[in-house]
Amino acid sequence: MSEKRIEGIVEIGHKPVVERRAVAEGRLRLQPATKTAIVGGAIKKGDVLEASTIAALQAVKDTPRIIPHCHPIPLEGTSVDWRWEDTHLCCTVEVAAHYKTGIEMEALTGVAAALLCAFDMVKSLEKDEDGQYPTAVMEGLRVLDKHKGSTA
Repeated sequence: MSEKRIEGIVEIGHKPVVERRAVAEGRLRLQPATKTAIVGGAIKKGDVLEASTIAALQAVKDTPRIIPHCHPIPLEGTSVDWRWEDTHLCCTVEVAAHYKTGIEMEALTGVAAALLCAFDMVKSLEKDEDGQYPTAVMEGLRVLDKHKGSTA
């Protein structure tokens, strides 16, 4: 039987602390009636953008608990922005820190959690007669920008 070593958390002790920033985005495609209900504040579970922003902030902070190889990072700032592109609810999350490793996973995790929260809040409106979700699709989850600046 051959042996296999699985790495734990990657050693970063030798790396310098530098300014880091990452921006990620994603979008949730919805039916026009769902968009109207969100914009009009008619969702039974509450304000979709407010709750989903909180979900993003929690996810950013909990990324190392969700993604096994991520280091706990002392975050210095996070912003969550929302916009509509037709019936697509678009979320952008920006995360900033001074640390030894990148923070793009935190930004991506924030976007994913925000969109999942939004979907959960509107799923009753998105179901078809068979109980399926033919319109609701999360898509375009990606890093828009990653910045590594000077040492602290």
